[in-house]
Amino acid sequence: MPYLIFGIGMSFMKKPFRKLREGAHTSETEDYIDLGTIKFEDESRVLGTGAKAFVRVAEIYRPEDIGDLTNHLYEGNILIIDYDTLASDELALKRVTNELRSVTQDIGGDVAGIGKNLLMCTPGGIKIDRNKIKGTY
Repeated sequence: MPYLIFGIGMSFMKKPFRKLREGAHTSETEDYIDLGTIKFEDESRVLGTGAKAFVRVAEIYRPEDIGDLTNHLYEGNILIIDYDTLASDELALKRVTNELRSVTQDIGGDVAGIGKNLLMCTPGGIKIDRNKIKGTY
C-alpha cells in the first residue's frame, strides 16, 4: 500500500516539471499578478473616501511617539499598536500604557492587550470585548 501512495505522489510531482523537460519556456510574469496595477470598479469609495473611521496599525519605538498616536484616537480611529521594541523596557512601557489609558478614558474609549506585544485602543463609543470567540471542534 505505501508503494501505491508513493507512486501517485511521484506522478503528481513530475507534472510541474514536464513542461521544462519538453523545452517549454515559462516566464515569471505569467506566474504572478502585480496587485498594485489592478484597478477595481468603485475603488475610490473602498479606499477611504466617505469612511468615518479607520483601523490604524502603528509601531511605537519610544514613549515620545505617543503624542502622534493619540491624535488618531481623538480623530475617532481605532489603533492597533505594536510595542515590541519597548517590551524589554518596563518603565517606558508603563509610561506608554498609562498615557494610552488616560487618553482612552478621556474620550470614552477602551484599551486592551490583544496579543503578544500588541495593544488595541478605541475611541469613544467602542469597547473591546475581552472574551475570545472560539470555534467549535
